[in-house]
Amino acid sequence: MTASAYASPVEKGWYYLHRVICGAVLLFLIAPILVIMPLSFNSVPFFTYPMPGLSLRWYEEFFLTGRWQGALHNSIFVALSVTLLSTVLGTLAALGLSRPNFPWRTAVMTVLISPMVVPVVITAVGVYFFYADVGLLNTYTGLILAHTTLAAPFVVITVTATLTGFDHSLTRAAAGLGAPPITAFFKVTLPLILPGMISGSLFAFLTSFDETVVALFVASAEQRTLPKVMFSGIREEISPTITAAATVLTLFSIVLLGTIELLRRRSERLRGIRNT
Repeated sequence: MTASAYASPVEKGWYYLHRVICGAVLLFLIAPILVIMPLSFNSVPFFTYPMPGLSLRWYEEFFLTGRWQGALHNSIFVALSVTLLSTVLGTLAALGLSRPNFPWRTAVMTVLISPMVVPVVITAVGVYFFYADVGLLNTYTGLILAHTTLAAPFVVITVTATLTGFDHSLTRAAAGLGAPPITAFFKVTLPLILPGMISGSLFAFLTSFDETVVALFVASAEQRTLPKVMFSGIREEISPTITAAATVLTLFSIVLLGTIELLRRRSERLRGIRNT
């Protein structure tokens, strides 16, 4: 029998009350999404409940219209570039911070993750004035570098967490057996930190793919991303195509977050195996 079978009626009551409160909070947080998603199947070009009919016309417009597909392709291109750059830079930073003799580790870590703490509009304004001086405004390079600034801290945090239980004697043993540092990294270190790297890269991809504020400041019409088009569409015209795009982005984010959770559990199992 479980321990809950021996709980008193008062303890059981508080237990179920806690579950109900958590469920109510969760429902409150996701209710706006649950309300918007059915509207993407509305047959009329405005938001209304009850819906007079069901239609896929807004998904057809999203997937077949050049304006929306161009923005989607831009978002994917920028997000993939940011993911690659953030994963490389964030992993290198995490490996350096994991060294036991690294000086000023706390201060450096604080600087690296500061883009997660500073309001994004402040970062966007600072990037805008800096890019105006160096000529990176309205370029893919500027947008990718700006998104990398926001995305790299997620890679640093996830890889650093993976390296917390890393046994550095493994790399020393590889070096003692004559393996060069590059070989020791790819044969010993990389397989052990790979789940953290993949999790961080997925977070970096989502950060870039969903980012709006920085894109509004530094991107031109040629580099407009999907969130920027959605934001402009809300200001200029209220079209149910926006709800279709939001539904696609929501489902895509759920899949990626589910993948991140699976990788996190796998990383925990690997650390548990190594510690036994």
